[in-house]
Formats: sequence, C-alpha cells, structure tokens
Amino acid sequence: MTAEPRHRHFDRSMSEWIKMVANELPDDAVGLWQIVPDGRRGFELEGDALADYVRRCIAELLSRGAVPVVGGGLEGEHDWIAQSQYGSKPGEIIENVVREWLANGAKDEDPGGLWFALREHAWFPSAS
Repeated sequence: MTAEPRHRHFDRSMSEWIKMVANELPDDAVGLWQIVPDGRRGFELEGDALADYVRRCIAELLSRGAVPVVGGGLEGEHDWIAQSQYGSKPGEIIENVVREWLANGAKDEDPGGLWFALREHAWFPSAS
C-alpha cells in the first residue's frame, strides 16, 4: 500500500482533501484559484503531479454535478454563467480545462477566472 500525500497544514490525505473541496459545492462554487495553490502549497506538488491533482479535483467536482462557470459580475444578471466551450463529457471537460491552464503557464489562477458550480446555480446561455 502506498501512502498518499497529506496536506501539510491539515494532515488530510489527498483523496480526503479532494472530497472536502467538492463538499463546498452546495454552499458555493469552487474556483481553480483555490484548487491550484492548494495542490502547490498544501501538497507541495509541481509539474505532472500538480496537473494530476487538478484533474482529480475537477473530476470530483464534475461527479457531484458541477459545471465550468465564470462569475456574472457584480452587477450581472446571473451569479454563474456556464462555459460550454470546455465540452459536455467529464473527460473532455477535464482535459480541456487542464490543457488551457497548462497553456497559460500553469500559474495560480485569479478569482476572476474559471470556477465550478452546481448545474442548478448556473445560467446556460442559449446557443445562437
């Protein structure tokens, strides 16, 4: 049995932590700006290990009914706006989000970037 990495500050296994991150969904969306730094600082991950952690977090969020979203803005009509350009199937969404993040330098994200919210909290613009 191999030991999973444990969060440096909260002593939780990576699998436990990923589930805890997704447990936030009923209360609020979860942003890449939270996921990436947590993998980097909380689990001391970089490179492929960090990308794998990001994939696992997104997979868990999607399995709980989340969809990729961006904020509707302070004066926006909608809190969360679904981002269909990432695809419709979980594997497709995961790879497209991670590919974009890596292409942008695998940096810690900004709170104004991509988030994941429960489908019922997201507005889906109709395709034109």
